[in-house]
Amino acid sequence: MDLQTLKNRYDIIGNDPKLLIALNKAIQVAPTDLSILITGESGVGKDVFSRIIHDYSLRKHVRQGKGLISVNCGAIPEGTIESELFGHVKGAFTGADKDRRGYFEEADGGTIFLDEIGELPLAMQVKLLRVLENGEIIPVGSSVARKVNVRIVAATNVDIMAAVRNGRFRDDLYYRLNQISIYIPPLRERRDDIPLLFRKFSSDVAEKYKMPPIFLTEDAKQYLMGYPWYGNIRELKNLTEQIAVVETERTITLPILQNYLNYVPSEKMPALVQGQGAFNPSAISDRELLLKALTMGQMINEMRSEINDLRHALTQLAQGGAFIQHTEPTHAETSHPLPATTSHHVVKPTGYNAVITPAEPSMPEDVEFQDMELVDDEPLALDERTRRAIIMALERHKGNRRLAAQELHISERTLYRKIKEYHI
Repeated sequence: MDLQTLKNRYDIIGNDPKLLIALNKAIQVAPTDLSILITGESGVGKDVFSRIIHDYSLRKHVRQGKGLISVNCGAIPEGTIESELFGHVKGAFTGADKDRRGYFEEADGGTIFLDEIGELPLAMQVKLLRVLENGEIIPVGSSVARKVNVRIVAATNVDIMAAVRNGRFRDDLYYRLNQISIYIPPLRERRDDIPLLFRKFSSDVAEKYKMPPIFLTEDAKQYLMGYPWYGNIRELKNLTEQIAVVETERTITLPILQNYLNYVPSEKMPALVQGQGAFNPSAISDRELLLKALTMGQMINEMRSEINDLRHALTQLAQGGAFIQHTEPTHAETSHPLPATTSHHVVKPTGYNAVITPAEPSMPEDVEFQDMELVDDEPLALDERTRRAIIMALERHKGNRRLAAQELHISERTLYRKIKEYHI
């Protein structure tokens, strides 16, 4: 089989050795009935390889089924995926008013492409294993197994071996699916193909919209080749189409290109200088570290916000507890004095059954928890005071968490977290 003919038929652009190895393997194993696992990042074209495998197999001319059926396992809700794959019988569940054939029966005699197989729930992995071992499915609501003759081609963009080690993917299913493995390289591993792809996509847009094609200057070309392309071919195609339609200039210079690829700093683009090599993995690690630092900062800000919420919450103890606001701080209070207020009332509850005078002093946000002392037999720790405040609010509202959170002036999310934290 001539590879160039194959590439022309499926619009595959590139001469990278890794890509050519993958294509050769796909053609070689296509006539067999072995299960195939295609691995590669999102956007590299795994669905194209599934079509190649089916079209060059003996199942191409299947009549009883629909030939090639493509299923995205990650897009089907867990509650319905069994019915989608294996079908169901009438009365199997609410709304099942008639029998329905699943994807496996529809593909009987042909090929089923299970994309994102790594997202398949563990319970379904067991049932898929039965299909691979016995060629049998059991529709939902039925106890009778049905024979199907289906070849499985699976694909994933996750590290499937890591998923096996972490218990998220069954090892026996992995070995049954992985009779033949095909790895499709990402764009950053075939950087010499990037200008070819850009030119192809530019030509397609020009032909479709009757406009002149766009061309890259040499420095723009080098920049494009050094870009990491996390979205791979899909991302490159979208970028080319966008530039071709938006830009009036047909010669795309580096400044123009950087307007569309501005979230990766130029100093992180090692291929800008010819001969410097392809994508630099250290650039990714630096970027990830920065993202983690920003995420950590956001978490700290959220914690500060929750602490302020709890400060406000303790002011609500007036309904079941109280704090003492002194008109003149004693010597023991001078290290943490309370701000002056317009009224000077002393609240004297018995335990937590307080009677409040009408003029209730307000508590500024900057008052720390330790500045407020519940009047009880002995001082309470901050966590215990907070816990009791939450318990009392919940009791007053008969367990309604939304109303309790409103009373405590905190978010429901914070309340849920504190309930779990304090085992309330």
